Amino acid sequence: MQLLKSILRYLKFYSIADTKYQVHSPFVFDFALNVLEDDREYYAFTSVEHLRSVVERNSTKIKTTDFGAGSTAGNQKEKTIGSIAKNAASKKWQCQTLFRLVNFYKPKTMLELGTSLGISTIYQASAAMNSKFITLEGDPQIAKLANYHLEEMNIKNVDLRVGKFEDTIHLALKDLGKLDYVFVDGNHRLVPTLEYFESCLEFAHNETVFVFDDIHWSVEMEEAWEKLKAHPRVTISIDLFHMGVIFILKEKKVKEHYLLCPLSWKPWKSFEFF
Repeated sequence: MQLLKSILRYLKFYSIADTKYQVHSPFVFDFALNVLEDDREYYAFTSVEHLRSVVERNSTKIKTTDFGAGSTAGNQKEKTIGSIAKNAASKKWQCQTLFRLVNFYKPKTMLELGTSLGISTIYQASAAMNSKFITLEGDPQIAKLANYHLEEMNIKNVDLRVGKFEDTIHLALKDLGKLDYVFVDGNHRLVPTLEYFESCLEFAHNETVFVFDDIHWSVEMEEAWEKLKAHPRVTISIDLFHMGVIFILKEKKVKEHYLLCPLSWKPWKSFEFF
């Protein structure tokens, strides 16, 4: 049933999503051109995907603690590392979109909520090796694996902190001082998602990039996305289906919202440009 609902949500998105040729905002066109339509294979992609393939084959079982949606707080389950990599880690194209986002906007201070096994963390950190990057993970066993993967990939600019987000986010933000970029990929509930956003806003500035994962994962996350879009400080929001990107540009006096997909998904849309 959950899969069917996800398919229906995607079909709804696909039926109305635009490509770069339907975008009239220069700022969003730059996003579409340099992030969504960038098809270059960057230096980090092969090595990180090799790591992913190794981790996905790992049959070692560990006890995990889930604090997010669909769980009882502190609920422990035994899972293989491979199953976590296949089901919880961000997919290849999502990770590479995050890399391109970071590579294009070049943030100096970065925050990630939801390290998981560190795959997405490595992608983002690899795009900004000189940035100050703090990533938060709730599960100590998974965090231990993520730390191992970061060391294996020689990632030096990431500070991984363990604990519930509500216990770790405020100190992380204080230590960063200002927030250029944040990726929220954890909990997946309405109220916590909005609370994380409000906390981050206190340290945000005009060029801060906000990324929220799984915005169509559930009815509750879709409601969270709608509330984020409607926030008084949000001026531009971009729905990519699996994730949403938000900007708080003061020079934008009217809210702009876009549903975007790569031109390769709808090649016939290119003819509408002419």
